[in-house]
Amino acid sequence: MTACAIEGGSAGAAATADPEAEPEPEEPGEPAEADGSGLLPESVADENAAEAGEAEEAEAPSREADARPNADDVPADDAPLPRGFTLTADGAYAARLTAAPGPPGERAWYPERWTLDGPEPYAVPLPLDQPEEPDSEVAPLADGRVLIRRRVADRQMFSLLYPTGPGTGELLLGAVGCAEMTLLPPSPDGRCVYALAADEDHASLWLVAGGAFGPEEVARIPGRCSGGVWLDRAGRMLALDRQEPGGGPVKAVAVDLGRQGEMTPLLQIAPGSDDRLLLADPDSGLLLLRSDAPGHDRLGWGVLGSCLPVRFPECLRLADVAVTPFAVQPGQVLMPESCAVALRIDGAPGSWVGVWRPAGRQLHQFAAPLGWVPGAGYWSRDAVLHLPYANGATPCGVALVNAPEDVEPSRLTGSTGGGEGGGEPSAADAAPVVCKPVPLGQAPLHGAARPD
Repeated sequence: MTACAIEGGSAGAAATADPEAEPEPEEPGEPAEADGSGLLPESVADENAAEAGEAEEAEAPSREADARPNADDVPADDAPLPRGFTLTADGAYAARLTAAPGPPGERAWYPERWTLDGPEPYAVPLPLDQPEEPDSEVAPLADGRVLIRRRVADRQMFSLLYPTGPGTGELLLGAVGCAEMTLLPPSPDGRCVYALAADEDHASLWLVAGGAFGPEEVARIPGRCSGGVWLDRAGRMLALDRQEPGGGPVKAVAVDLGRQGEMTPLLQIAPGSDDRLLLADPDSGLLLLRSDAPGHDRLGWGVLGSCLPVRFPECLRLADVAVTPFAVQPGQVLMPESCAVALRIDGAPGSWVGVWRPAGRQLHQFAAPLGWVPGAGYWSRDAVLHLPYANGATPCGVALVNAPEDVEPSRLTGSTGGGEGGGEPSAADAAPVVCKPVPLGQAPLHGAARPD
């Protein structure tokens, strides 16, 4: 029995809509290749815990006081309450639901589009005659329009919003008869948005913006699915976290939208492990994942299509906090170990930002700007992290963070490499020094000796 059914909708109006003129999106790159086999091997490898631990211990005293947010740094009562923040794949536009200042029970919610690719960021409110429900979802497109999903009874209604003079234009796309749906991240092509509807024994993937005739079901996947990570620049290969209909471990799979949703395994680390994909960079092939294959839930990384084992860095294993990657530096073709990765760190004091590279094995921590929406941000190709934020003083701002260079352990401790009086180095000074990225095939595992 079909769980979702299209109700109305027309794409003819989409072609004639006249939204605010915006820059043309960049041409998408070539799609990543995917064969029919699992893209990562059934193997697990921990990185050298001793080396990572020494670097982490040396760096910790200097960063703890500055990185963790102060309990007093809380937005004022009259500041806009931040909501889920969604960016286009190229970081040119963003969208969120926000509300005018006021008591929480009387806030009037409305969509807001941010333009981030100009000399200065600016926000354009997109309110309609009636306020939006706080559980509505929004997603920006590359042409500056914003898709909104509204739940009305047991239906999901979709529209495109755009600025028009002093008001807001709305283009109705149609509705899907479904109680629950979740928008996936905007497609890298900039014009399509997909949504996922879960049923008891299958998940339905819907194209809700960018189609020819309104919302349409494009794939049906057996089992329960969640997540949603794009694997290529063309918006064809989508990764989902899938559980078999009868239960069992969660495994990431690749769904080929160019072949009617053909599904192939993506992560197969251990037979009984939960292997979820969190982020993927199409340029370098770097994958960020979460798995309990090491015995408990850990953050790991691998390379798309590689036969090398998945790594689980010790420096990303922090006590009493949750660490979640949210952005990968683009443009690092064939250099996955050099990609800067931005991580959201959530703890008792609040949320702050981490920066890490696979080759460096150090986690750098920074205080987030006041009003940052945790998990929102994007990298430029030259390793500058952009963090959108909004507070009572700045309704639309972007903080810039340059990715730090990884410091050798000897420099962290002020050592020159030798002991006092020209003797043998002490145990503290004898930590191995990484002067260049170590090829993964030669990477030390389980405390093995480091190659020269």
